[in-house]
Amino acid sequence: MKSQETSELQAVLGHRFVRAELLEQALTHTSQAREIEAALEGSRVGDNEQLEFLGDAILGLITSEELFHRFPHFREGELSKLRAHLVSERHLIQVAQQLEIGKFLRLGRGEEKSGGRNKTALLVDALEAVLAAVYLDDGLETARSLVLRHIVTPELERIATSGNSLPSNDYKSALQEKLQAIGRPQPSYVLVKEQGPEHSKTFTVEARLQALDTESRPEFVGRAQGSTKKNAEQDAARQVLEYLVSQVNEFNGRSSSRGRC
Repeated sequence: MKSQETSELQAVLGHRFVRAELLEQALTHTSQAREIEAALEGSRVGDNEQLEFLGDAILGLITSEELFHRFPHFREGELSKLRAHLVSERHLIQVAQQLEIGKFLRLGRGEEKSGGRNKTALLVDALEAVLAAVYLDDGLETARSLVLRHIVTPELERIATSGNSLPSNDYKSALQEKLQAIGRPQPSYVLVKEQGPEHSKTFTVEARLQALDTESRPEFVGRAQGSTKKNAEQDAARQVLEYLVSQVNEFNGRSSSRGRC
């Protein structure tokens, strides 16, 4: 591989390798490795299969950890569904194409002739192998930065801004289950404002969390606008969920502090 090509790819990745041989191995397909071995009469030449195996595990770990922290109100099934999308071949091929991984692959003659640089499986495997190479070259935090920058964060932002739903945005059901689990009453949803022409109304809804002292004002009120009452209710429920999570975290923090005294 030409040094100029290596530098170009490293710039795209945002990481300059100390051990350049790791990057070279990550981009070496088995077809190229076997050809070189045949020419060298039995010498072992590394390919990217083992690195791809490691990269797949690293990708799953980093993605799982990020989703765990980013969506504390999601249930296990919802987290699993979102993770499955982010690490899927369908998503990763888009990332590999954006990074132009195919341009840097080291392929055997047969694989080159059959269009290997554009094959989804080869590109995705190489992407995961490159991730493993980054991890081995500079550790988990550098690999995490690469995964979040190129694979996870842009896709989550795209989903959020495109109007598509995350695997589950049924915050009302999640809130209902949460309150049932901790033995608290269900919130009330109140339409407090409706404005705009008939074909383009905006609804403002409050989700009111009843205080433990039922005679008091609501403990917390989530307030949201939406193009439908349902959308506004979902967003208001999300705010209540986040409030409950913050209360649990605050309580755990206080308990931990007392334990250290």
